[in-house]
Amino acid sequence: MTLDIQQRKTKEQGAFLLLAAILLFAANLRAPLTSVGSLVPTIRDSLGVSNAAIGIITTLPLLAFAFISPFAPKIANRFGMEKTIFLSMIILFIGMIIRSITGVGTLFVGTALIGIAIAFGNVLLPGFIKMSFPLKIGIITGLYTVVMNIFGGLASGFSVPLSNIGGFGWQGALGAWAILVIIALILWFPQLHHSTETSTSDSTKKSKKTNMWTSFTAWQVTIFMGFQSLMFYTPMTWLPEILQANGYSPSEAGWMLSLMQFSLIPTTFVMPIIADKMNKQKVLGALTGIIFILGVLGLLSGHPSLIIISVIMIGVGCGSGFSLSMMFFTLRTKDGYDASELSGMAQSFGYLLAALGPVLFGSLHDLTGSWTAPLFLLLIISIFVLITGWLSGRQVTIK
Repeated sequence: MTLDIQQRKTKEQGAFLLLAAILLFAANLRAPLTSVGSLVPTIRDSLGVSNAAIGIITTLPLLAFAFISPFAPKIANRFGMEKTIFLSMIILFIGMIIRSITGVGTLFVGTALIGIAIAFGNVLLPGFIKMSFPLKIGIITGLYTVVMNIFGGLASGFSVPLSNIGGFGWQGALGAWAILVIIALILWFPQLHHSTETSTSDSTKKSKKTNMWTSFTAWQVTIFMGFQSLMFYTPMTWLPEILQANGYSPSEAGWMLSLMQFSLIPTTFVMPIIADKMNKQKVLGALTGIIFILGVLGLLSGHPSLIIISVIMIGVGCGSGFSLSMMFFTLRTKDGYDASELSGMAQSFGYLLAALGPVLFGSLHDLTGSWTAPLFLLLIISIFVLITGWLSGRQVTIK
């Protein structure tokens, strides 16, 4: 009896440490990217580049997500998820250090490495959670997305104040977040002694034959993933600039971007739990699109009293869209391997679609000299989010 109690305690402690490691890893999946948004005007002026060129800072990680995502499940299946995730964090740390070196070239190279590293986390975490916590997918997904967005919001808000400290500048403000990666590496290190197999059983081997690229449902999830990502990464890059055109100071605009990030938190926690209890998530998917539409319309109005509400609504829509995407990977598939495969496909093509957002948005502004045309583009994308969200929420399992 005593041995059984001891074994149970050991198992519970192991599960707690694993959860803590997952959450610390998740904390690094947004902060390295969101820390750039409020510093975009400063970086642009410091390096003397155009709006379209500075948009590449956001586009490069999305391109990395697009090209790396299909290979992440296969690499993890070969070396184990724990080792693959640990290696990705090392790459993330290196990328953040290189990005903090003054220069256009190092900025882009470091940003590309950051994108490669985060791509692994984006793809592997949904399948890893499904295999490690099969009975608690909704709540664990909610927890990790909340942590991810809390640190994403903190990075958005504190980047400008950090850059104003002494000789820190934008380089020091971006490099400071590498400390978070070091903490995550320390916490994840014990997990290297474990191995989460993704293809040991016969049923899982058979699931390898599932061709996501020929599934209509998989494409619906993929397009939803892409459009909701575009609705996050485009405002993350250009919202401070839009707000400064409406009279906000750089610091105030940075905190408004932080407000958008923190607005994600309630929906990123609640939405997976609600979606997990429903057979169909069509209403939730459509509601995400409606929230985006209302948020963009508020920005288009330019009315001071509506801007804060609009920023919050866009944040709520981003939280709903992202968490639903993560849940669709698991709810529309039958096992962890298929969940990783769908995640890889959706984040590959989806982020390629999202990568067009920041550059196209900045180019439209350069072309028209106004934010009206770019915001109308986001309004059209919001309608597509509504449609694909409704279709992705149907009760279907990819086989």
